[in-house]
Amino acid sequence: MTTRTDSLVQAGLASRAVQITFAGLLGLFIIVGTGFTSLPALHNAAHDYRHSTGFPCH
Repeated sequence: MTTRTDSLVQAGLASRAVQITFAGLLGLFIIVGTGFTSLPALHNAAHDYRHSTGFPCH
């Protein structure tokens, strides 16, 4: 019983690490990547968000 619990915990930790990594990459893309888009609405939204969080963008 202990072995099975340990293996489930290990799988859960690995899965959580992958989820956190991809969430971070998606957030980084949204904040930084959309600032360089040619669509004005996306650019302005990213620009305003960066200013509100203190992220330098100029």
